[in-house]
Amino acid sequence: MGGSQRRGLTALIPLHDPSDALRPTAIALGSFDGLHQGHRRVIAAVTATRGGDDAAGAAVPTVVSFWPHPREVLHGEPRLRLDLPEEKLVLLEPLGIRQLVLVPFDAALAALTPEAFVAEVLVAQLQARRIAVGDNFRFGVGRSGDVGDLARLGARHGIEVTVLPMLYDGSERVSSSRIRRALAVGGLDEARRMLKRPYRFSGRVVRGRGLGRGLGWPTANLQVDGRKFLPLEGVYAARAWLAGEPGPAMAAVMNLGPQPTVDPLAPSAVEVHLLDRQIELEGVHLTVEPLRLLRRQRTFEGLEALSAQIGRDANEARQLLAASQPAG
Repeated sequence: MGGSQRRGLTALIPLHDPSDALRPTAIALGSFDGLHQGHRRVIAAVTATRGGDDAAGAAVPTVVSFWPHPREVLHGEPRLRLDLPEEKLVLLEPLGIRQLVLVPFDAALAALTPEAFVAEVLVAQLQARRIAVGDNFRFGVGRSGDVGDLARLGARHGIEVTVLPMLYDGSERVSSSRIRRALAVGGLDEARRMLKRPYRFSGRVVRGRGLGRGLGWPTANLQVDGRKFLPLEGVYAARAWLAGEPGPAMAAVMNLGPQPTVDPLAPSAVEVHLLDRQIELEGVHLTVEPLRLLRRQRTFEGLEALSAQIGRDANEARQLLAASQPAG
């Protein structure tokens, strides 16, 4: 996967596999899904300016993660991501990271002892000079290595290891799993607070069946990467942007899920209606920021009742969006 991969996003830093990474490296090591506040503290440990003649200061600030997620390989569990690699590139660049390296996770890598992982991946392939991890980091066969082992092995190879404590929000630590739980119940405000940024996703607009247009509410049908974590099914007030193009956000209503009134057998979909705009969107990439869950989906008596409800949704969305300022 050498080099930048844009796919409709503006990738400002390269996405590498270990064989073509820039070296030597100062590594923030972990999954960093969501790049929440806790992750950013780990990243700051390898992007901080180094003084004096410290040779590690010349190391390339790098985020190293595994792809696919280890649980997908080891346990066959699908692992939807808050941020896909291409999205993460855009988020990492302002943090001072110069490259994202994805280590292919397979059975051979999973079988490496902690000693072999450090020697073969971190030293031989990535020439690590500094490494930062959260204090719950585990590595090596059967997750047998912990941060104490990493510090010991790092010292053996002349690598400086920094371990950052978990960040707590109230009585519970900030985590990707907690953010997913918030999104799964439509808790966009809570997710935004932990992420310190809005939750967004993108997709290419594909041709639909024109059912929304027939109701007087034309929609853009988004083809979203199936590995992306999406929030609770329902109808949302949202903002939308043409990906890669500057300009103010467009007010929108988004339907996420099936169409119980129009076509109960249709699969779940992402449909976006731009409020008070008519733009030909087929084939372009659209970025969407759901702002507020307006309602869950339900079956209406007929198309006229559905159209009237969409009108009420649109009016509520206009009021919400007019009262809030875009987050940039």
